[in-house]
Amino acid sequence: MVSDDSSSDGLAALGHPADDATSPGGRQGQGQGRGQDRVRVPAKRNLTSKLSPSDLIFRAIARGGGSVVLIIMILVGTFLGFRAWQALHKAGWSFLTTQTWNPNGGGFGIAALMVGTALIALVALVVAVPLSVGTALYISEYAPRRIQRLMVSAIDLMAAVPSIIFGLWGFVLLQWKAAPLAKWLSDWFSWFPLFHVSGVQRDDPLASLTTYTSSSFAAGLVVGLMITPIAGSVMREAFSQAPIGEREGAYALGATRWGMIRAVVLPFGKGAMVGGTMLGLGRALGETMAVVLIISPVYAIQPNILQHGTSSVSSLIALEYSESTPFGISALFAAGLALFAITLLVNFIAARIVGRSRTGAVSEA
Repeated sequence: MVSDDSSSDGLAALGHPADDATSPGGRQGQGQGRGQDRVRVPAKRNLTSKLSPSDLIFRAIARGGGSVVLIIMILVGTFLGFRAWQALHKAGWSFLTTQTWNPNGGGFGIAALMVGTALIALVALVVAVPLSVGTALYISEYAPRRIQRLMVSAIDLMAAVPSIIFGLWGFVLLQWKAAPLAKWLSDWFSWFPLFHVSGVQRDDPLASLTTYTSSSFAAGLVVGLMITPIAGSVMREAFSQAPIGEREGAYALGATRWGMIRAVVLPFGKGAMVGGTMLGLGRALGETMAVVLIISPVYAIQPNILQHGTSSVSSLIALEYSESTPFGISALFAAGLALFAITLLVNFIAARIVGRSRTGAVSEA
């Protein structure tokens, strides 16, 4: 038998004192040690990530690109304001309310120009929005795969066609084909101020179709066809990203395809629809060559879109720049500054609306 003393000596040699394990004092000390271990809080560690050289290069390029865009916009606005200061200082606030344009011999302003620009853009939106929505829905929801690719390529190609080609087409063909439609609108809806044509009576056999050409209506038709690819592309991207889970849920509840589109696709792409429309509006406000080729300049407020003759800010600058005096060029820069501010505001609003839309959202189903 091994004595108690030898057992204690063996435990002590192994580093486990017998008194700590068996005596009440040892057990109490062991419990206190375990309690201290439980409440011990580890020290906080600051986690830092070290970017790789490629990440640093990409960040620098992205920041540099964004900064360059902002700097260019500021420089353009500053340049326009500097060149327009002479005319703005002379005209004052009347620059916004004067209809005539005669910088060298009388008053000048952009009242008539802004009305004409707004009417052309309004007609363009009335034409472009239904076409854009219908085209985007057909491509994303109804067209077969092979036709989808073909139509997407065709729309992208249509957006790349130069504006002067649209202008020639509108001047030679479209406005003459649309003149009977304009005459019909004037005959039956002349009580509406926009469709009234001065000096023309209904069913007048002597009325010529030239009365209905070179108008805001003709220019707006061409510009509307030009901005349709821009607005349609934005809408199509949003419609195609509608969550599949919500689509299948609508079908599971017995919805038809059109019911699914109304319940899922259109609410999902609502922001993109508004944003695409605003982007198209920004393009319509600044369109130049197509409008120059179609309209007949009239520097007076022309509220009737079917009436022969209208004007716009961009067409004024294109037509008058080469023959203007130094002061007249300053007045043209003032008109360009006003158009620049309006277009910038429209595009900024469009970007905010598109950013707040549900584009790219993932369904939780």
